[in-house]
Amino acid sequence: MTPAPALVGISHGTSSEEGQRAVAGLLEATSRAHPELIVAQGFVDVQHPDTAETLAALEPGRAAIIVPLLLSAGYHVHVDLAKAVAAETGRRVTLAHPLGPDDRLVQVLRARLAAVDFGIGDELVLAVAGSSDPRAVADCHVIAERLALAVRRKVTIGFLAAVEPRLDEAITSTRAAHPGSRIVVSSYLLAPGYFQQLAEAAGGDATTAPILTPDEPAPQHIVDLVVDRYHVANSVI
Repeated sequence: MTPAPALVGISHGTSSEEGQRAVAGLLEATSRAHPELIVAQGFVDVQHPDTAETLAALEPGRAAIIVPLLLSAGYHVHVDLAKAVAAETGRRVTLAHPLGPDDRLVQVLRARLAAVDFGIGDELVLAVAGSSDPRAVADCHVIAERLALAVRRKVTIGFLAAVEPRLDEAITSTRAAHPGSRIVVSSYLLAPGYFQQLAEAAGGDATTAPILTPDEPAPQHIVDLVVDRYHVANSVI
């Protein structure tokens, strides 16, 4: 019987110790929930092992499915990870879809909003990383639209890099349009790190935690999402 492909979770990478622990916790939770799978972790930037090193550390010849632990499909997916897959000659490697957009991410965003008592009279700004790749930007707009439907409230999107409007500008314009309202920033970021710090400093009255945090278990919705991405990719091999 052919062994199941390894699940290789590849995240961006961060110098933040909290961010590192949060992302590692997601893959540890995935491994515990699915002991039948070999689960490995790698990074496209900042940290090691990189994608090639992660694949090389697997059992020789074992197939692998790379699940991008990224919230949208931008340069890192379409270029960096696609190149890594194309360069691999020692095993069959398949690239799955990234985590977003997906309604399970919206469920986590709603839970994070509840934790800061988001309610009637508050205005909502979604903080996203931003990308020079329009496909990634489009993915983020999809999440903003789905969140708006879920909370039945207008969602203004603000970017932390590469794209306008920048988050601080989105907060300023929302505050000008709704004087006296509390401005709540919903963090559509995977884990703590530099961008989360920027989101918290952008001028909102409250900012939610990112999708993953180091001091609580990874949300089961996100564990399920990682495994679903793996199985969908495995079904088309």
